Amino acid sequence: MKVIDMHCDTISELQNVGMHQNLNKNELCVDLERLRKSETWIQYFACFTDAGKYSSGGGYGEKFSHEVWEKAWTEIIMLLDSLKGEESEQFQVFHTRKEAEQSKHIVYGLATVEEGGVLNGKMERLEQLYERDVRLITLTWNYENCIGYPNSRERAVMERGLKPFGIDVIEQMNEQKMLIDVSHLSDGGFWDCIHHSKAPVIASHSNARALCQHPRNLSDEMLRALSEKGGVAGLNFYPIFLQEDGQVTTADIARHAKYMIETAGEDVVAIGTDFDGFETDIREGYISHAGQMELVWDACKAAGITERQLDKICWKNAWRVMKEVLK
Repeated sequence: MKVIDMHCDTISELQNVGMHQNLNKNELCVDLERLRKSETWIQYFACFTDAGKYSSGGGYGEKFSHEVWEKAWTEIIMLLDSLKGEESEQFQVFHTRKEAEQSKHIVYGLATVEEGGVLNGKMERLEQLYERDVRLITLTWNYENCIGYPNSRERAVMERGLKPFGIDVIEQMNEQKMLIDVSHLSDGGFWDCIHHSKAPVIASHSNARALCQHPRNLSDEMLRALSEKGGVAGLNFYPIFLQEDGQVTTADIARHAKYMIETAGEDVVAIGTDFDGFETDIREGYISHAGQMELVWDACKAAGITERQLDKICWKNAWRVMKEVLK
């Protein structure tokens, strides 16, 4: 079954595992061999930076200096160059929808930036990122930045919306034909994106808050708003976003998928594994790498999700949004 996965952290993780591993073959969750096994057509690769490592503090929700964000920007450019360097006869970085439609015999990697703070108040960087093939920006990670505020267990932070520059970013991303990603964003920021964006927005790797009370997940109201906007939420395989205690099986992924369908319709659910963004336990009943996606499909079928719905989850919903937003 064809797959579009809207989030993994493999490119960033490859920087930590040594020079003898690459995207073609590695000991992480995602490599080309496993992607081909799962029939993945398009894999979103997050170029992620934790700006906190460039600061003496680095606490959750902290606000950083101009200099810290400049260092984070340099790291993002390095990661984008690294992704581009992985291109081969079997793998290409996504440029346009037409290219991907015409050549489905290879795996496409869609470049994303996970931390909009690297714009550092400079709108011209959106065009610079686009020229480097970035087609999605996750507006925040876990820190306040020039765009807005992150998800938080503190109500006062969670209610804060986008900053004036952030609203300008939304409008410019619409013009630039880039996907706006609200995963990691505060609830207030989410609603500002819904209200200000002229195009569908996505939550690339977020689950249902009603089933798992983590601020990274989406409330029922948010899921319905995302659906009405024409967007999608990518099922996140990270155990703590499925169950508070992290003790999960693939049935928990299916449980979230079915709940999201029942709450907001079958057009809102996609895949956003978050592979290589968390430590994967090799346990019975759970998935440990991209080559085992069939385990998730089996769990969804066992939960009563139809073949039509599963096809939408696997790739059709994500592709619908890509066709509407991207060039």
